[in-house]
Amino acid sequence: LSRPRKKQTTMSTINDGGPAFPSDNFGQPSQIGMSLRDYFAGQAVSGLYADNNFTGSHVDAAKCSYALADAMLAARKEAKL
Repeated sequence: LSRPRKKQTTMSTINDGGPAFPSDNFGQPSQIGMSLRDYFAGQAVSGLYADNNFTGSHVDAAKCSYALADAMLAARKEAKL
C-alpha cells in the first residue's frame, strides 16, 4: 500500500498569528497544532453559540468568527507598534 501524497500548500497572505501554543523545539519555535487565528476563531464561535439570540447558520458563525479573529490579530499587531 502506498501512502497518499501530502497536498502542497502555497504561501497565504492571511496573518495566522503564528502558533497558539508555541513550544520550544531545541531553541527553535515549533508550529505544531493550531494557529493563533484558529484559536481566536474557536473562542469567538463558542461565544456566538452561547448566545441564545444568535440565529445565523453554521457558515455565518464560521465567517463571523474568523472575521473577529482577524480583527483581534490586527488589534494585537497595532498594540505592539
